[in-house]
Amino acid sequence: MRFTHVSLVGLGTAEGPMRVTSASIEDRLRPLADRLGLGHRMLGELTGIIARRTWPESVTPSDIAALAGEAAIEDSGIDRARIGALISTSVCRDYLEPSTAAFAHRKLGLSPDCANFDLGNACLAFLNGIQIVGGSIERGEIEAGIVVDGENCTHVLEATLQTLLGPGATPQTFRDNFATLTLGSGGAAAVLCHSELAPPERAHRVVGGVTLAATEHVNLCKGTAEGMTTDASGLLVAGVALARRTYEKAQRELGWERDSLDELLLHQVSETHTDKLCHALSLDPARVTRIYPEYGNVGPASIPFALAKAREAGRLARGKRLGLLGIGSGLNCSMMELVW
Repeated sequence: MRFTHVSLVGLGTAEGPMRVTSASIEDRLRPLADRLGLGHRMLGELTGIIARRTWPESVTPSDIAALAGEAAIEDSGIDRARIGALISTSVCRDYLEPSTAAFAHRKLGLSPDCANFDLGNACLAFLNGIQIVGGSIERGEIEAGIVVDGENCTHVLEATLQTLLGPGATPQTFRDNFATLTLGSGGAAAVLCHSELAPPERAHRVVGGVTLAATEHVNLCKGTAEGMTTDASGLLVAGVALARRTYEKAQRELGWERDSLDELLLHQVSETHTDKLCHALSLDPARVTRIYPEYGNVGPASIPFALAKAREAGRLARGKRLGLLGIGSGLNCSMMELVW
């Protein structure tokens, strides 16, 4: 999929007010660590995650998505009346129905003509949202659209800690639930529009993207509102293998070569996952804006969150080629290019 007339013009993020350190989680899990003979600092040492952000449980995913969305609209310079589609990509949901998108649409004061719906595809959904909005813009169906994401993992993190501290917790219970301890809460949003509508100083060309599926691995990670069970090692191996095939497809269809990409915006689970992905694809790890040390795994918000942080850090310059790389449970993988 390649675009000719699509620009990203606005970014917004939302950070939870509470900083929860890995050390504090490890302190709570000390009884389990002592009983199972685990290291007391295993979470930080194994993941490279120092902290993550959270909100009170009363804060809904649509609250977070709307905060990020408002920031993205302000950043874009686009009149919200011209936004013709809103896609919410949150894993966390306000309710099973109505859609989280409907709440975000109302909170953002968007037009009744603005289509809105949820898009669920695990940690890959934000990139899928960009692809769908971009396609609608390319076909002339809408002038502009917004993709939003709001994650509040406070409940699932607390539920997981209670499971691990229960009398029946075994080494397998710990392995199955370990990935949940990497989760962080956060929000992100991106406004896209037709290039002719884009303010020149804000226009960043969306080149296009590729996707691949490997659904034979659908059982490696399963999440509910009460917890997430993951075959972490199996997921890492299968995910990196899928990413390698997807990268090869991007080389063919987007013209990527070894040093084509100036900056890498990745879905980040941990230090291990990030480093292994870079190694497998022969990508320079110095080109990765790393958000996991302070924010953990923010799910679908990871890639746009990393993009916003890269901009804040002054890592982006006009004309730089940016690679957006994501893998989601299922397994599915998408990679996109953005020219800053």
